[in-house]
Amino acid sequence: MMRMQFWRDTVTKALAGTPPKEPVAILLAQAAEDLHERSGGKARLSKNWFHRIITTREQYLGNPPYPTLSALESYAENTYSTMLYLTLSALPQTSLTTDHIASHIGKAMGIAAVLRGIPLIAFPPPQPLGTSNSTTTSPTQGAILLPLDIMTEANVREEDIFRHGASAPRLRDAIFTVATRANDHLITAREMLAKLRSHGTLGHDFEHQHEPDHEYSAQQLGLGPDEQLADVEKAFGVFMPSVATQAWLDRLQAVDFDVFDARLRTVDWKLPVKAYWAYSRRRL
Repeated sequence: MMRMQFWRDTVTKALAGTPPKEPVAILLAQAAEDLHERSGGKARLSKNWFHRIITTREQYLGNPPYPTLSALESYAENTYSTMLYLTLSALPQTSLTTDHIASHIGKAMGIAAVLRGIPLIAFPPPQPLGTSNSTTTSPTQGAILLPLDIMTEANVREEDIFRHGASAPRLRDAIFTVATRANDHLITAREMLAKLRSHGTLGHDFEHQHEPDHEYSAQQLGLGPDEQLADVEKAFGVFMPSVATQAWLDRLQAVDFDVFDARLRTVDWKLPVKAYWAYSRRRL
């Protein structure tokens, strides 16, 4: 916990212009100062968003289970989506449209990241005991990070996963349900872009619009379709992690949702081509 408090203090001091002598803090302070100069003092990096990420990570340091799929979505919103908000604000850009799209992409990223980590968190490598020269190791207790409501619905038992790994009964059904939610968020982001281009509207309201640090002026809220599309054009690079997330979800589907399949932990050599295609055509 002291480690996380260190980062809270470091972020606070860096954004105040008095960073400690730590490389990340110095670079963050420089980025904040550069943003202030480029925007004429109108834009800033939100300390609250940084603290939200740190606090959320702190809550899950011990790998406690997610009680529900909605709780996993909240984790993803408070970490991955929030990092995208910070990246957008560094452009600088304050846009309800791009924040809304980023929210869905970040949720998909966070959910997929938790799925990717299941084999490593459930069966972590042994930890060395004693000094750094010691060869003695001790087993480390793993954790299953699938949402408990999904495990209950699929009738998957944690004990079965620890005993049988990928062969645990109905595990793939639970993985499928969680992966589907991540994929749904990417589909929603693509549909929003399509509706904005064809009908001038995103199709639904931004559920986090009234949360702290999502502050939009009347002018920003009243932008027409052309102005919103201009914001999307400026921000499109920030949306590119959706390409890697979709690619991994597609690979997961190809192995019939066996999250323990070793092929899911190999490099996707097609990813650079997919990313180039998506960016050049402005397609997620």
